[in-house]
Amino acid sequence: MQRREARAAWTFSLPALLLLTAFLIVPFVLAFALAFTDQRLIPNPRLPTEFVGLRNFERLLQDATFQRALLNNFAFAAFVVPVQSALALAMAMLVNQRLRGSLVFRTIYFSPVVTTMVVVSAIWFLLYNPTEGFINAFLGAISFGLIEPIAWLQDTRSALAAIAILSIWQGVGFQMVIFLAGLQEIAQQLYEAARIDGANRLQMFRSITLPSLRNTTIFVIISTTILAFRLYDQVKIMTQGGPQNATQTVVYQIERVGFGQLRVGYASALTVVFFLIVLAVALLQRRFLREERTV
Repeated sequence: MQRREARAAWTFSLPALLLLTAFLIVPFVLAFALAFTDQRLIPNPRLPTEFVGLRNFERLLQDATFQRALLNNFAFAAFVVPVQSALALAMAMLVNQRLRGSLVFRTIYFSPVVTTMVVVSAIWFLLYNPTEGFINAFLGAISFGLIEPIAWLQDTRSALAAIAILSIWQGVGFQMVIFLAGLQEIAQQLYEAARIDGANRLQMFRSITLPSLRNTTIFVIISTTILAFRLYDQVKIMTQGGPQNATQTVVYQIERVGFGQLRVGYASALTVVFFLIVLAVALLQRRFLREERTV
């Protein structure tokens, strides 16, 4: 019986394992191998691929564009992760109430998630238009013209924040659903006992809701961080890394170097280093949150 169950488990897991190997493990192994070469996207018979050792990694350490892109990634994640997680929890608690129309609001809040980021970026690009966009028109109307039109995507001070706002709007529904599932797993008897003891809503939130959602919060924070570091579509559609590298990201730089400049070897080195950085951040988050769990 155990052998049959093991064979059945491996049979059902095999398609996923094959896809994981073909599209994740093998490409990363190839990227790691090519990172030590000067491989080009289009081979040149006169310039064969050569092993260059650590030259790509040495160049990476001196690459000002990479340093700015990495800083932008960290700044984007530092803003998006806490804001999106907190907003998702608030929305989940709102739609978890037994109110008329709660199912409609759940659908409305989740609908941006099923819309592709390319479409969302194109729409928000029009909304951010400094002269004809709805956002500037709305701000001007409610301020009676005191707020002048803002060049959201053309100003180095606001471009990354503008992309962060649309990213939160598009992705918060996904985290809301996860928090909603966690909220529905909390026993209602705990809240009833707290009400009998005279606890108010804030005390119940701090003593019951947050501790019960700890595992869910860990998953949301780590997954949101990984998605934040993968920032690419919004930059590609809206700013192409500008203005003055204000929205440059590592993933966009990898695509530009690998496919635009045809330097596959250097792009592979960027990929390997960025993967290790994101992995280190995720592991540190997991360890920190696990330590908080034991307090």
